[in-house]
Amino acid sequence: MHHTESLIRCVHIANGVRKNYPNGLVMADKNKEFSYPVAEKLAAVFSKHKVEYLFIGKSGAILYGFPDTTQDVDLFPKKANDNGKRIVKALNELGFSIDNTLEKAIVAGKDFIHIRGGPFDLDLVFAPDGIESYDKALKRAQIIAGKFPVASLKDIINSKKKAGRLRDKEVLTRLEDFYKYLKGK
Repeated sequence: MHHTESLIRCVHIANGVRKNYPNGLVMADKNKEFSYPVAEKLAAVFSKHKVEYLFIGKSGAILYGFPDTTQDVDLFPKKANDNGKRIVKALNELGFSIDNTLEKAIVAGKDFIHIRGGPFDLDLVFAPDGIESYDKALKRAQIIAGKFPVASLKDIINSKKKAGRLRDKEVLTRLEDFYKYLKGK
């Protein structure tokens, strides 16, 4: 792949803004990052296949209205063989390439699975840090916009705290402020 194939041409550069990329090109892959249309497509196909899951992580927070971006979709699926089989069918329909090794990991409910090479990047987290079980998280979850099953914002925050990764620590204060803002509304 030539390096300019994944670039998008900028049409307008504001006065006073320096060009950082030659010929007005910027690095971006709008088709891979998390967006509302990606969430809609995923939710529709997962619903069709009766997959039991929750959006978690920043993608879940964004569905609550958290003003941020993320490059992947984070899901907390229920760990059960039949649910894993439904996930595989749904992912195949969405255009993911699922080989035998990946299929076995999904059906078995491996704790953490990165899936790349599909229409968008996806993390299946069958055992998220800081969340005791899928069933308990489901009781606290909300259905956003009538179609997105999302873990509670408190569970999303607790998971990021327990994970202890630098990138999670950097967003925690803003997530906690956003949680307080929503509670005060």
